[in-house]
Amino acid sequence: MTTVERPIPYKNLLTGKSFNKKKNYILPEGKSVPFLVRLGIMTAEGRVIAAKYDKFRQINRFLEIFKDAALEVLAKKGGGELSVVDFGSGKSYLTFAVQYFLTEILKVPCRIFGLDLKKDVIEYCSRLSDELGLKNLSFAVGDIAEFGEDKKPDIIITLHACDTATDYALNYAIKKGASAILSVPCCQHEINLQLKKNKAGENSVFEPLLKYGLIKERFSALVTDAVRGKLLENFGYKVQMIEFIDDEGTPKNLMIRAIKKSGLEEEAGAKKSSCKILQELGVSQTLENLLN
Repeated sequence: MTTVERPIPYKNLLTGKSFNKKKNYILPEGKSVPFLVRLGIMTAEGRVIAAKYDKFRQINRFLEIFKDAALEVLAKKGGGELSVVDFGSGKSYLTFAVQYFLTEILKVPCRIFGLDLKKDVIEYCSRLSDELGLKNLSFAVGDIAEFGEDKKPDIIITLHACDTATDYALNYAIKKGASAILSVPCCQHEINLQLKKNKAGENSVFEPLLKYGLIKERFSALVTDAVRGKLLENFGYKVQMIEFIDDEGTPKNLMIRAIKKSGLEEEAGAKKSSCKILQELGVSQTLENLLN
């Protein structure tokens, strides 16, 4: 028998009466969503399977963020078809969620494309898309660093693309003029590995942050994402660093949310520059190298 999630009872501390706390999700509980059923997150009756509830929450949290970005992009476009590219789509829970949200909820014409290195995963996602009859959703096997197709993306998603793969995705987004970018970086090893070799930053004001291995690793990851944010700003994006989901859901929970500015702001922002912190640390960073 399948175990399903049940509402958790809460008690009013003043009256002692129990009540159920239920969150209003974009994809609500109790309503059957075909792709969630096929991916094993929901039963055919629309009940969320207990073991998959964190994934259900993660999908809805992402859609909350995506919704704001999509509406902003649509307002600037003045309507028309929305093109979304998902780099490192993996099992494509969120790719299918974006397709469903745009098509079934917003009723917006769209094209969704997912790219991933794993052939078996892409074959499964392509088969599932065909079985669900999703004509506007397609997948391909490929390396983000070598991807050269002109998809003319309005929105680029890159969630948990490992290390410098995130940089190649951001570089593609900037050079193709994507209106919005939602990126959750993962495994930021590049700067940390350089610091281990050159030790240049150990004679700087950053020395206390570079003394201890774990702190150095976390510091390197923060520097990496801060540099990415600064570079996006230099190329005309309004950037926010937000929490994607709580630490219990995933430790990789920092999201770079970037929305392309327009008019004079965009022209003023489209400039090339280096980040002084990289010079101080004696390191390089892939996105900066790609852009400069």
